[in-house]
Amino acid sequence: MIRRFGEAVQAGKPYRVRHGAYALLPMGNGLLLTHQAYPYPEFQLPGGGIDPGESPTAALHREVIEETGWRIAAPRRIGAFRRFTYMPEYEIWAEKVCHIYLARPVRQLDLPSEPGHRAVVVPVARAANLLGNAGDRHFARMLL
Repeated sequence: MIRRFGEAVQAGKPYRVRHGAYALLPMGNGLLLTHQAYPYPEFQLPGGGIDPGESPTAALHREVIEETGWRIAAPRRIGAFRRFTYMPEYEIWAEKVCHIYLARPVRQLDLPSEPGHRAVVVPVARAANLLGNAGDRHFARMLL
């Protein structure tokens, strides 16, 4: 069973399972995060949805580049969690199954290409409190 974080399931909502890959990216004493401005300002672990036919690690590499502009190396899966939420950008209720990886940022290629995202490095202890969802915070605390 995968641990659940966040909101309780709301009866009558048509939840769609959505798998995603997300990364803890240590940089010195900090953690490379993405700050998403829309639909509401939030710090997040870089990552996102796994497209049909795409492997989790391929999705992770793609999403990290899109949201931070950084190339990563040596991703290692360290766990997973699920959460139930409304995703306004897709107008769906989702059961998000979040696969968490530990990886090493190796080179900044460019600025983030994902609209409304910016890369930020935050001290790990601060990141563990800043992240926008309880599952991300749980995994960030594992680095402390």
